[in-house]
Amino acid sequence: MVISKESIKYSLNNIKKSKARSILTVISIFVGIATIFIFVSFGWGLYDYVGDFTSSSSADKLLIQPKGGGAPGLDNAVTLDDDDLGVVEKTPGVYEASGMYAGAGELIQDTDKKYVFVTSYDPESDLLMELSNIEIIEGRELRKGDSGKVTLGYNYMVKDKIFSKAYSLNSKINVQGQDLRIVGFYESVGNPQDDSNIYVTNDFMAELYPEKELSYAMIIARADKDELDDTGERIEKKLRQSRDLKEGQEDFSVESFADLLESFMVVLDIVIGFIILIAFISIIVSAVNTANTMITSVLERFKEIGVLKSIGARNSEIFKIFLFESGFLGFVAGSIGVLVGWAATEIGASILDNLGWGFLSPHYSWVLFGGCILFATLTGAISGMIPAWNASKINAVDALRYE
Repeated sequence: MVISKESIKYSLNNIKKSKARSILTVISIFVGIATIFIFVSFGWGLYDYVGDFTSSSSADKLLIQPKGGGAPGLDNAVTLDDDDLGVVEKTPGVYEASGMYAGAGELIQDTDKKYVFVTSYDPESDLLMELSNIEIIEGRELRKGDSGKVTLGYNYMVKDKIFSKAYSLNSKINVQGQDLRIVGFYESVGNPQDDSNIYVTNDFMAELYPEKELSYAMIIARADKDELDDTGERIEKKLRQSRDLKEGQEDFSVESFADLLESFMVVLDIVIGFIILIAFISIIVSAVNTANTMITSVLERFKEIGVLKSIGARNSEIFKIFLFESGFLGFVAGSIGVLVGWAATEIGASILDNLGWGFLSPHYSWVLFGGCILFATLTGAISGMIPAWNASKINAVDALRYE
């Protein structure tokens, strides 16, 4: 369906004549489009973040955790110990396994006091760091026998992130009343909790918490990616036997990292879907406003339509004129909505990054930009279709007599 240049000029002039109404119609559409753009871009960014884990070295991991109501490592109602680690290591299909401890640590810098998570691991195994998918950016990893030494999350390198003073390599940090030497810093993960973690070796964890009976917050096992489910079932069976538990009464859980990500993705799908649904409701309201604008425009130009028909304008040309007007308003609204949405996501991403939530970053694609503009244009065009059709069917004689 091709519209002539004369008809386009005529439509644009009509839009200019009713500026106030046209602006209000554009505003009603672009707000919904901007909302969709913002949440889709951030949601897409989250999917990318999760996808990086799915395709990373974390995909061959099984996680064994005690069941309980508290945070891992802080709830001792159910424990995992070296005997459980031994059972996991001997399970057919498990290549290697390692346990990690976790606890709350008291940090002191001058008169300032903070509480963060202290995590320990076996430095001869790289399972925890593969799971976390982070690497050292300054200094080195912990080594076996590193007593009194720590590696820190990224935020300790930044002034005013955790303490007013930043830390540097080989300086000391007071943890649980002990001055520990810093041997390395990890790259930024993008959330405050992980970026404020402190890491020590499993052996030193016992020295750091001498009065605490340590139990593993998690046991990490590496297995063949193609046999994760079968290996997980074997681990569960072996641990039930070792802990003298009946099926269905397990006080532990065995999950693959992919299962955890899948659970997260389901929740993410629901949240993003609900938000976009709200935005679509806004778009529907906008479509009604556009239709109302076009109906009013037809009524105001009833006699004008009669004049056009009397000088030879066909029904199809009248239809195209009004359809173009509604579609053009949608296009303008979509373009503005995309620009406003992009500006809002940039500001939001900058704020989140400054707050330490850098992993919440938007994803931009020509599909997102073009799709939002196309969607707004189609919304405008479709909402103006019935008024345009009615305008094309107006009888020229009746229109010329209309007062």
